[in-house]
Amino acid sequence: MTSILSKRHQQTLVWVCIDLLVVFIAYSTAFAARAVSTPLDYIQSMGYIVICALLMVIVLWVFGVYKRIWSHTSGHGVTVIVNAVAVSTAVIVVPSLIIVPRPLPLSIILLGNLLSLLGFTAVRYQSRLISGLSWRWKAIWKHEFPQARTRVLIIGAGEAGQTLTWRLKHRSPDKNYEVVGFIDDDPEKQKMLVEGSPVLGTLDDIVPIAHEYKVDLIVVAVHTIKGQAFRNLLAACESTNAMIKVLPDVFAMVNARAHTPPLRDVRAEDLIGRAALTRCDAVSLAPVMGKVICITGASGSIGSELARQMMLYQPDKVILLDNNESGLHDLYTQLSTAYPDIELVVVLADITRQSSIEVVFDTYRPQIVFHAAAYKHVPMLENHPHEALRVNIDGTWCVAQLAQQYGTERFILVSTDKAVNPISVMGASKRICEFLLHTLTCKTGNTTLFAAVRFGNVLGSRGSVVPTFNQQIDSGGPVTVTHPEMTRYFMSIPEAANLIIHAACMTIGDDIFMLKMGEVVRIAELAERMIRMHGLRPYQDIQIKFTGIRPGEKMHEELFNDEELSMPTVHPHIIRIHSQSTGFDTMDFLDKLGEMIAGQTSSSAEILPILLNTIRVAQSQPISGD
Repeated sequence: MTSILSKRHQQTLVWVCIDLLVVFIAYSTAFAARAVSTPLDYIQSMGYIVICALLMVIVLWVFGVYKRIWSHTSGHGVTVIVNAVAVSTAVIVVPSLIIVPRPLPLSIILLGNLLSLLGFTAVRYQSRLISGLSWRWKAIWKHEFPQARTRVLIIGAGEAGQTLTWRLKHRSPDKNYEVVGFIDDDPEKQKMLVEGSPVLGTLDDIVPIAHEYKVDLIVVAVHTIKGQAFRNLLAACESTNAMIKVLPDVFAMVNARAHTPPLRDVRAEDLIGRAALTRCDAVSLAPVMGKVICITGASGSIGSELARQMMLYQPDKVILLDNNESGLHDLYTQLSTAYPDIELVVVLADITRQSSIEVVFDTYRPQIVFHAAAYKHVPMLENHPHEALRVNIDGTWCVAQLAQQYGTERFILVSTDKAVNPISVMGASKRICEFLLHTLTCKTGNTTLFAAVRFGNVLGSRGSVVPTFNQQIDSGGPVTVTHPEMTRYFMSIPEAANLIIHAACMTIGDDIFMLKMGEVVRIAELAERMIRMHGLRPYQDIQIKFTGIRPGEKMHEELFNDEELSMPTVHPHIIRIHSQSTGFDTMDFLDKLGEMIAGQTSSSAEILPILLNTIRVAQSQPISGD
């Protein structure tokens, strides 16, 4: 710490000496200019010049000039210097008017301070001046122009846009960005210059301006536009041939160590046609705070995000359970670094091995269980239906029974909208799991609150369409879509975890929760928009190939079936689904499950009809607590 402070003081002392030298040079120049017409005694005035120099340094100090890091400052720094010199001038001039005879002519004071202002500014911006002159020298005399300069249009002429422009012009390698201008709806900014680039128009002018100025990259650098307005903005940008990036926030840019600003791609969740699920004050989070939490499938996309979000609710302990060794290690490293005061327990185990899972319950007594462990890929499970039986159904039954046996307060199952009128092994396995939770809820003496949460497709999860599309676009295509009319409901990974946590807090037992999913998204349209976001043209630069619907896939997903009622909750974006009929014969099904896992039935063609018939019979009988 001492060495850091010493270095800082040394740097400040260097700046003070430079500024004193600047003042002496400025006043010497002013004397020389005045001496051309009127002889003056420079030596006799030296004492007053010293006083002026010290006074100016003191005022610069008061104005915080020596606290700034000038290699990263914006044009606002000039304003600070101007104000400091103006105050210094006033303080010097007033005594000069009173003292008789005057120690220095007013012309020398004014000219000396003006030259000092220019000197203060020049020494602080010298690196940029030299950099700019060097670039122009190479361009004019050596004809060394940056190759393929990227023409940038920035949406938002505020602080973020201004800082971004400076970094693109002065900090990007080879100066290969050319900021052609800004888009901003503020009428007072129109035709004004920001960091040397003009404000060209408003949001309504994006398309013609992008075409006129041959824009290669559009950067959204405004954070006051949210929801549908933001999606409309993106839609306008898509109508151009430019690539589209988003500036996360000005603080991320300022703190970025790399030369290139931390621009991100437009994420698929930016395209969801609804408001994002957020924290609701009407839902008390007390039921999950300060508890022992167990997350199965912790290293997966949903499980890991759930773990990250739960760390914010002051858990007593978090048990991370998975059979993925590398994933668990990475998650533990990340969480233990970010939250060193929270106890983390890593359990490498298979949820289908009851003895291993029982050790976890007996040792740690989890109060809240989030059951995210499952196989989820529909075509994969059509080819390997035994794994859906073993992991999705038998694994859930194993963990849920132990949760009830050891008095777990709340058990939340991660389900899917594919459980509604299922036609796949994966969807059917999840619907069976929902029935099993109902069975445990109705068991005499039960104290555990069981609930399920149905998801739509989760954007960005491993193996989902968005990462697949991005990879295909980056490799030049084609982008593969099963059918031009196929639709899906989408939610982001943070939304999925948020939904699970809210469900755990709201459940009264035997509940199924689902997010109000908004409008369905046509997969082909999503692919087209993602291609445009990369600055490419669908069906021209990147082809879209339709491969046909795969076994187990639906053309359109459903949110609930005819036997289910949807009811509002205190959260405006979450609904509760109540099943009116569930004549599920648990013992009979478990017998069949044992036979199927034992291998007496082997293919999806044999297993799926058994599962679907079980569901059909269960949904055709009145609700029973037996």
